[in-house]
Amino acid sequence: MTSPTLPGPQHILAFDSGIGGLGIVRAIRALCPTTSISYLADTAVFPYGEQDDTFLTDRIVSLLSDAIRRLRPQAVVVACNTASTLALDALRVACPDMPFIGCVPPIRWAARTTKTHVIGLLATRATSTRPYLSKLQALYAPDCTLIAHAAPGLAACAEQVFRGSAVPDDVIRAEINGLFTRDCSTQLDTVGLGCTHYTFLLDQLRAVAPPGITWLDPADAVARHTATILGTLPDTAPMPEPARAWFTAQPPNSAALIKALPAYGFDNIALWDAL
Repeated sequence: MTSPTLPGPQHILAFDSGIGGLGIVRAIRALCPTTSISYLADTAVFPYGEQDDTFLTDRIVSLLSDAIRRLRPQAVVVACNTASTLALDALRVACPDMPFIGCVPPIRWAARTTKTHVIGLLATRATSTRPYLSKLQALYAPDCTLIAHAAPGLAACAEQVFRGSAVPDDVIRAEINGLFTRDCSTQLDTVGLGCTHYTFLLDQLRAVAPPGITWLDPADAVARHTATILGTLPDTAPMPEPARAWFTAQPPNSAALIKALPAYGFDNIALWDAL
């Protein structure tokens, strides 16, 4: 008599333009240790925050539709603020049966945390200028002054730090300086991270910023929401192959990247071949 085939664990796909979403993967693994996670990084067009909106929407929908068909996850975590604020609605139209968990700027959290009613958002250019952000403020922080600052080079700094290379404090300070040079900046007491990459710079951000700032990293909140969604899904998922960390183009300094991956549950990188 042959033994029955044991079902596999729940399987999700996490997506970002680079390594930023791995902070959310780490948080999900801490909450859901038996969940199988595939990771897809669109390194071919990194950084997302500096790309055209129409191009990005079309690319994200096409890439994730292909990944869903090939990897067959039960849910997709869009672990990227730019992709979430831009393409979540289009993704839900394109793949109506797939649960998508987004990552949006923590404006509501900031409004609940601030004591001065002056809050900040550190983000990419795309996230900081998109109408979606204005809607979040109108809904959740109408009585707050929002200082949204685009830091175009900060995601690249995070990629460097993730690989074990130091970034000088002066470089980080220059990237975030715009938060602290507005007329109301002296009252700023709470800053949300509006790009998942910035989680890897959080200690340095705290060190170079003026004292008294509360920094909000939404990675744990996204992980909790993911765990809630997983609780509504079947306990098993078909796994066509072991979960991997996929990249749409060979990432720079791959050796250092591979060395850092085991802490996030991956032992190597694989190149994603578009069909």
